[in-house]
Amino acid sequence: MVEATLTTVGDELEAEMLCGMLRANGIESFYRRTDPASAISAYAVGLSIAGPTEVVVNEDDLDRARALLPH
Repeated sequence: MVEATLTTVGDELEAEMLCGMLRANGIESFYRRTDPASAISAYAVGLSIAGPTEVVVNEDDLDRARALLPH
């Protein structure tokens, strides 16, 4: 799989919801934190879902995934 960033959302909860919608439409996806330093500090205070989170899809699915994004 060649990874492509679809979008960046505000937190892991939003990323999980978006990935769920993508998967429901047959598009494999996952998410990852965009700022490892903030992820470590957020985890230290018990806020592991806070902060910018990147949603990633297969490059071949990028156009189809973009079409599913809310406008």
